[in-house]
Amino acid sequence: MSTKPTLNTVLSPRLLDIYDVKNAIVVVIDVFRATSTIATALYNGAARVIPVDSVDQCIAIGQQTGGITAGERDGKVIEGLSYGNSPAEYPRSFIEGKTLVLTTTNGTKLLHMALKNGASEVVTGSFPNISAVCGYLVAEKKNVILGCSAWKDKFNLEDTLFAGAVIERIKEHFTIHCDSSLMAEDMYKLHKNDMFSFIRKTTHWHRLAAYGMESDLEYCVSPDLANVLPRYQNGDLVVDN
Repeated sequence: MSTKPTLNTVLSPRLLDIYDVKNAIVVVIDVFRATSTIATALYNGAARVIPVDSVDQCIAIGQQTGGITAGERDGKVIEGLSYGNSPAEYPRSFIEGKTLVLTTTNGTKLLHMALKNGASEVVTGSFPNISAVCGYLVAEKKNVILGCSAWKDKFNLEDTLFAGAVIERIKEHFTIHCDSSLMAEDMYKLHKNDMFSFIRKTTHWHRLAAYGMESDLEYCVSPDLANVLPRYQNGDLVVDN
């Protein structure tokens, strides 16, 4: 009988309710671009990122904390917020020591769903911090849910590719009886050597490239450019030391 922890991949927030997250680390994945931006801001010295699921809450918490309010809906900066959801907006010279209050279309929503469902722990993952995520999951020896934020609950390729990349690295440490995980790993293996060209086929690429964000999206599938582990603690995402 295997004593390894289990690993499952959830392809959409709509499917989260059918998984038991109470004894699992939930990895919130929103490659384009929330979790890439969170890792980048923290890597560049942000004191914390406060993820919120509504614009009004973002504005209110920004006022309370003196933080930078940021967010997008459908790929565009929200009126009333100061900044968007681009990793390029948060260099060290700007973000170091500051609080970032962030709301996004998909990623922050899934994070709050996981918390509401009783997740024992929540971290965020993207290609820029993949090694930190994988190292942590292996070291913790707990059940893992790889949660894809998707796009308005519809399956997307880029989050699933990241799940597959994680699985390829850490699968020997877990029991995986999960077809979505098998599919994610196979898809990643097929395309890991042509990621920049493959992501150009995704619907999210076409949606965001229309706003001139091609370099953003290439950054978001580049490994270990912001290799820290954002971990949710007491309402904040902070770097796990």
